[in-house]
Amino acid sequence: MGSDTQTYLQGLNERQKEAVLQTEGPVLIVAGAGAGKTKTITHRILNLVHKGVAPNEILAITFTNKAAHEMRERMDKLLENDKTLNLPISFTTRPLLCTFHSLGVLILRENAAILGLSRNFTIFDKSDSKRAIKEALEICNIDPKQFDPGKLQNIISRQKGDGVTPETFREKMGKEYLQSILGRVWEQYESILKREKSLDFDDLLLKTLSLLRENESAREHYQNKWKYVHIDEYQDTNKVQYLISKILAEKSRNICVVGDVDQNIYSWRGADIQNMLSFEEDYPEAKVVMLEENYRSSKNILSLANTVIKKNKFRKEKNLFTNNPTGEKIGLFQGYDESDEAYFVAHKINSLIENGAKAEEIAILYRANFQSRIIEEALLHYEVPYHVLGTRFYERKEIKDALSYVRAALNPESLSDIKRIINVPTRGIGKVTIVKMFSGQEESLPSATRAKIQNFKNLLSEIAQNIPIKKPSEIFTDLIKKTGLDTALEDGTDEGVERVENIKELVTLATKYDDMPFPTGIEKMLEEAALASDQDSLIKKQTNAVKVMTVHAAKGLEFDYVFITGLEENLFPHKRMGEERKSEEDEEEERRLFYVAITRARKKLYLCYASIRTIFGSKQMNIPSEFLSDIDESLAEEEIWQKDAERPFKTIRF
Repeated sequence: MGSDTQTYLQGLNERQKEAVLQTEGPVLIVAGAGAGKTKTITHRILNLVHKGVAPNEILAITFTNKAAHEMRERMDKLLENDKTLNLPISFTTRPLLCTFHSLGVLILRENAAILGLSRNFTIFDKSDSKRAIKEALEICNIDPKQFDPGKLQNIISRQKGDGVTPETFREKMGKEYLQSILGRVWEQYESILKREKSLDFDDLLLKTLSLLRENESAREHYQNKWKYVHIDEYQDTNKVQYLISKILAEKSRNICVVGDVDQNIYSWRGADIQNMLSFEEDYPEAKVVMLEENYRSSKNILSLANTVIKKNKFRKEKNLFTNNPTGEKIGLFQGYDESDEAYFVAHKINSLIENGAKAEEIAILYRANFQSRIIEEALLHYEVPYHVLGTRFYERKEIKDALSYVRAALNPESLSDIKRIINVPTRGIGKVTIVKMFSGQEESLPSATRAKIQNFKNLLSEIAQNIPIKKPSEIFTDLIKKTGLDTALEDGTDEGVERVENIKELVTLATKYDDMPFPTGIEKMLEEAALASDQDSLIKKQTNAVKVMTVHAAKGLEFDYVFITGLEENLFPHKRMGEERKSEEDEEEERRLFYVAITRARKKLYLCYASIRTIFGSKQMNIPSEFLSDIDESLAEEEIWQKDAERPFKTIRF
């Protein structure tokens, strides 16, 4: 077996080999960014099969469908290509490599009869859940305008992720008004799920946990079925996922968890960093293996990453190293404003591509989605092909809604625009009413409904009156307030904060047209917005394109060239508008987010910021991000940019 062992362990470094060979008992693999954790997990599973473990006794859980698919592909190749395996390669059983949610579906379908479920239960997505919560509010005679269904949905989801059921919530519920409302709505929501023979995403985990806790035969069945349990991205587990993992491995204690506390960036989704930090308390006999050799980045990039993350207290000490070259210095660019920053980035990318770099190996990262708008403008100017991961600025619902208000004010016959906004924010005007409005039957409607329609028309008329006499930025500022779009979007969730930031960025965009004659500026803005959408859809089809995304979206990806933009206090690290000082845990998560951004880069990293940034149409002087003070001068060089003579007029004017 010695030579065979050497064959399938080739290509692993000493620490990876140690993790692969330690098959019995609890194992904690602390895998730094770019340290080959997927390779280590798949080779560990291969080693178990070599030792005679049946493949179907091995379970590996990861977080995304994409990661699970990639792991399955790698595993299948390893098993099929390993000629030293003493078993028929035509065997039908394979290790189960899946996400937590798909594991939940498997267990619940197999136990549907016990749980009183149909084996073909429906899974509610987010929009289904929101619709059901809206119905629950109506059953409880509660006004959805007073209690936003999306906000209630997020609270219920977070509670379920913490292992709370409607029953346990009722038991611990205080006498606060919001808690009593939530309790009533939650009960009705559960009734709707039951009526429609459905489960929501959180139920897939919560009901699996309940089954494993309460049903001894089911618990023993799965503990015997999967004798070796692997959990990837363990730092991102919430309470329910942590408890499911613990129960499954309770009997064998053969649990191998892989993760990196320094890449825990999802606390807002319920991820609990303590799950990984406390692993050795849960399993005192655990073997700890540190994967610190990075195969991705240059020495300079890793040096900065190590310096940045060392300031955090809530972590397991490690120090990434690499045998890669020292590499280029980190580029530092200070723009006058966000337009300078964006056009520098686009100009530099254009030069990189002209000098042989592949567009798909370049990424632009930002902390907040609203930053993408000016970046997209600059990339279009230089004709750089790009793809925004997520929703493009002009395709975002809140942006389309605001633009539709102006279009409808300019053209009251625009049925599509009026249909889009007549109930944004909610006014209680239904589809039948809209049909009667546009078929000349408005007089047949009840007087209360006619009053609502008239108020809406008055609002459009007021916007129309502003168009010939006000600047575009003033038009949108007034529109956002008078329509109530800003308060409607502020629902207390992260998504709500993002939508408000986007709508305020629309005002900033409008300042670009403020110096044009009235109403040419607003007309030009609407025209360019429409054309940008058409252009975007063409660019989206190009695979050889620069990737533009938030830092959160970049986790798990890597690129030759990475531009991190908006490195200013209150933007990155991010601070919500009106928020007091962040907690220490929040501050550390922002630093982890910066660490994740840095470690996406292989060859060259650019850090960019602006002295002035326009937020909601107002110029703000910025202090450079505290993260920039972590940079050793020997690692960095200032990027000098000779502004393009053909560059369009600036976003900010004095």
